[in-house]
Amino acid sequence: MTAKKSKSKTLFLIDDENVWLEAMEAVLKEEHYNIVTADSGAKALTKLSKLKPDLIISDLRMPDMNGYELFDKIKNNPKLRNVPFVFMSGLDDYDARHFAKTIGVTDYLTKPFDSEEMKSLVLGLLQKYKKI
Repeated sequence: MTAKKSKSKTLFLIDDENVWLEAMEAVLKEEHYNIVTADSGAKALTKLSKLKPDLIISDLRMPDMNGYELFDKIKNNPKLRNVPFVFMSGLDDYDARHFAKTIGVTDYLTKPFDSEEMKSLVLGLLQKYKKI
């Protein structure tokens, strides 16, 4: 029963490139999560005004609003500030990861991502933050 309950969680995926949104959605739907997507930071904020997901995975580099700006707006929203937030980026260097951690981002995945690593990370974060 607990496993089934964790699988009904809602994940919010944000990326301006549809190929990455579709890839993430395909991997995570295998685990029976509810998936909501947005292809820009502005669209994400609009959807988040009506939704409180259990986890957010966002691209870092987006044209209208980068991931840092989106993260800042989400963390300043009392309704959303405790939702775990993961950056997904093609930048795989220490400085990018370190900066993300210092501003409070929960975790950091790189593109291209490993499907099993993503599934494991999502499940671990949902279990860790389930009481928030």
